[in-house]
Amino acid sequence: MVNTSSVQQLLRRALAAAPLALLAACSSQPETQQPAFYRSLASAGASVDAASAAGMISAYRRNHGLPPVAVDAALQREAQAEAERMAAADRPSSADAVKQRLAAAGVASPAVNLSAGYHTMAEAFSGWRESPQHDRTMLAPSATRLGIATAYAPGSKYKVYWALIVASP
Repeated sequence: MVNTSSVQQLLRRALAAAPLALLAACSSQPETQQPAFYRSLASAGASVDAASAAGMISAYRRNHGLPPVAVDAALQREAQAEAERMAAADRPSSADAVKQRLAAAGVASPAVNLSAGYHTMAEAFSGWRESPQHDRTMLAPSATRLGIATAYAPGSKYKVYWALIVASP
């Protein structure tokens, strides 16, 4: 025979514990990660997510009737080296000098964005879109590949140096 007062007491305890169990389940769920293009790159060891950047730039290009761009390992190395040179010198390089060096090395139709001070990919992308010269680089008609990199310079007023290189096949 079942004691109804014991069952009622058990039910009350279960109902009282349910909110705590629900709260515990919520707190154990992983935090939602911030999208890569909003992550700050103004810290040691931070680097731009090249695949996310290529996706963002490719979507922008598609909106302008242009083909997408893909990350290219050789251009990625060039972009990283250039970002590091700028960070070491604590000033942006000359885009024309970089384009000439790339063309002399056999890179087809290089276009370059060099900048400093943007702490996230979203900031850099927005700034580049607003600058006619930088916008032309992202929308270079024959571009199919890119390299993009950042370098952190903690003592600099800019903190983050950017190099974007786009090129034809």
